[in-house]
Amino acid sequence: MLSPRAAVRNVPAYHPPLAGRNGLRLDFNENTVGCSPRVFERLRRLTAEDLTRYPEREPVETQVANFLEIPPAELLLTNGVDEAIHLLCQTYLDPGDEALIVVPTYSMYRIYMTAAGAQVADIPTKHNFEFPADALRNRITRSTRLIAIANPNNPTGTIAPSEDLLQIARAAPNAAVLIDEAYFEFSGQTLLPRRRELANLFIARTFSKAYGLAGLRVGALIGDPAQMRCVRRIGSPYNVNAVALACLPEALADQTYVQQYVGEIRHSRARLEHALASTGIQFWPSRANFVLARVGDTATAAGFVEQMRSRGILVRDRSSDPGCQGCVRITLGPKEHTDRLLAALHETLTQLGAVGASRT
Repeated sequence: MLSPRAAVRNVPAYHPPLAGRNGLRLDFNENTVGCSPRVFERLRRLTAEDLTRYPEREPVETQVANFLEIPPAELLLTNGVDEAIHLLCQTYLDPGDEALIVVPTYSMYRIYMTAAGAQVADIPTKHNFEFPADALRNRITRSTRLIAIANPNNPTGTIAPSEDLLQIARAAPNAAVLIDEAYFEFSGQTLLPRRRELANLFIARTFSKAYGLAGLRVGALIGDPAQMRCVRRIGSPYNVNAVALACLPEALADQTYVQQYVGEIRHSRARLEHALASTGIQFWPSRANFVLARVGDTATAAGFVEQMRSRGILVRDRSSDPGCQGCVRITLGPKEHTDRLLAALHETLTQLGAVGASRT
């Protein structure tokens, strides 16, 4: 009888709760207002011929590389950051190899690592979700072949110092070290200028968050040219669709739009953190476009999510993540969305017993 590989049978299931997402979507860290109008204008100009031809990725890769001020040989456009993670796993992991992740973190690291047959080791964060640099560095062995670090981290929003990340990459010369900078625009911290110090260092970026292109699925993987040639060998030449390739240059060209949105999100983040602090709700200062808050125990978190949904606001229960019992993750939007969020937050916390929630 046909049977999948044992590694595939052991892959943890991931079922994002995407169905029935009616209301203000503050549950998946998406851009809440949409992409640049220039993207829509480019969509209107698409022709039937654009859709009948296989997509040509390299010219757009050159444009993205020029935008990032790096050589095109160091960059590969991918079908979202998820494909970048998958390609690294397929390039560097053999069955039985070791892969390291800091938990809690993005679920797809474990899924792709496990599917490749790797043994995944979890390194818990320190108190208040601080980055466990020493523990991670001490866990590296000769079998370690891949380390994935989200920076800022998801779901916590915390950030690791650049020097700690570089020291980890130096301590693991036989391992690919991925620094996933999906939320870079909101944090402003990047290892991109220092990427050439270590040939085993990879950086991932996405255009799903600040650029509002989550539905087009386009990201970028950046690394040493010799290593990137190996990664390219196992990827499809047509991995990024023609619509995404047509729209991405327009999104990049409208930096005024992106920077305005990022500025609004940072202001909204400060407003939400102030409101949480005013009510005594525990939260972790974030460098991303979301905030993680502990609203009570696991049952309380589930009730909080449902009460917010009843008020037209979707937020994400993260109680199943290590160390996140009773926690919810709340994505930020611009001022008008934050006004709605804080009004619903005030009502919900009052109903749950946290009377006097701030609506600043």
